[in-house]
Amino acid sequence: MPQTTPYSSKFNPSTYSNSHSHRQPVEENYGGLHYRDNKLVSGSLEALIQLLVPTVDYYPDRSYIFTFLLSSRLFLHPFELMSRVCYLCVDHHRVGDPQTDKKRIREIAPKIVQLLTEWTETFPYDFRDERMMRSLKEMTHRLAFGDELSRRAMQRLIQRLLRKLTTLGQYEESLATSSAAAAAMDRPLALKSKQQLVRREECVLNLCDDPFVFAQQLTHIEMERLSYIGPEEFVQAFAQKRPSDNHKSFFSKRKVSNLEAYVEWFNRLSYLIATEICMPVKKKHRARVLEFFIDVAQECFNIGNFNSLMAIITGMNMNPVSRLKKTWNKVNTDKFDILVHQMDPSSNFYSYRTALRGATQRSSTAHTSQEMIVIPFFSLFIKDIYFLNEGCVNRLPNGHINFEKFWELAKQVSEFLSWRQVICPFERDRKTLQYLISTPVFSEDELQLTSYESEGPENNLERDMRRSLRSSLSRM
Repeated sequence: MPQTTPYSSKFNPSTYSNSHSHRQPVEENYGGLHYRDNKLVSGSLEALIQLLVPTVDYYPDRSYIFTFLLSSRLFLHPFELMSRVCYLCVDHHRVGDPQTDKKRIREIAPKIVQLLTEWTETFPYDFRDERMMRSLKEMTHRLAFGDELSRRAMQRLIQRLLRKLTTLGQYEESLATSSAAAAAMDRPLALKSKQQLVRREECVLNLCDDPFVFAQQLTHIEMERLSYIGPEEFVQAFAQKRPSDNHKSFFSKRKVSNLEAYVEWFNRLSYLIATEICMPVKKKHRARVLEFFIDVAQECFNIGNFNSLMAIITGMNMNPVSRLKKTWNKVNTDKFDILVHQMDPSSNFYSYRTALRGATQRSSTAHTSQEMIVIPFFSLFIKDIYFLNEGCVNRLPNGHINFEKFWELAKQVSEFLSWRQVICPFERDRKTLQYLISTPVFSEDELQLTSYESEGPENNLERDMRRSLRSSLSRM
């Protein structure tokens, strides 16, 4: 039987490449698995599970392990998969003779530990399900029957997993706390005092007037939030929840979705940029803030932080900011125009995708941690995965799982994991970080009214809008 493709070549070239060949592809079938040119393209669920299970003389490729663990949750709960794997690894081959069973467990135990290590390291959230953790501990006892070294390895595995889950839980708790605090702070902000807002604006630029340092602090936040997003979050939205499952879903164990929290961070940053530009009373102060954030955006591009770059551009393109014509006239916008072109959505974000490929190539040959940084425009990354899922069926007409689709899904998610594991090399500026995370920002209506107060309405429609906003916000 052909092996699953090796990790180094699995994702290259893409199974959806447009290259054509006159050679007839070689089609082969092996026990419920279908191969084309020695590449696994489809299979029954049972056969794919069997391919995941190690034996004395076989261990699945890491590429296959990752791809199947990532995609299998679309078809069965991780606990169900764990139960099947544990049974096929140990119980299925018991013969009833203690000595024979002990010998077999000793032979296969290291490979079972290796498989479970990869599972717990890459998809730790799966083990928030108490049934998953119970299965893991039961496997430790089973392996102890035949191999003391493997039992100790399993104990170390569980200890590492518990530490990781504790860290993840603390991070999610901090997200929930900071979100609640920000919500509580934002409402009283509603334009109580223009003087109060000007003083806060002046503190911002006094706090950090170096665009490079500011971009570095944005990168710290981006990379921290990326690091906590589990790969399964990119597919769990596609999973169908079964009403027959009376146990709490492992998805519901989270206090907050880290993926959703990251998207919310993008929105917060956009509104923060718009807030800081609109707040100053004096035009020259607004222009100064505007120039500062253009420079920050440029530094984000240089670093490879495309998510912050796009958030800054989005904030500057909001109507309350873009309508400030007198302010924009005092600013040289050449640099900003170039950055906007880089993130232009036309031709499916062609310019951005070209820049992203360049950053990815730089990362692959990097000599320093800074050169390794790649932070994608995250909303577009999610959109690409969504359309991949929508554009290809999960199951083929013969009932087989469409594994070609999941190779491609795994390619995109594994690239994200390589970006996620980079350690941010920049020095932390605690005060700037705190400001970015917790300082209050205006709502859309507050931004619009502040913009009208800074540069008056130009027509009757805007004058009516200003009166309406003044009235509605005064009642809050």
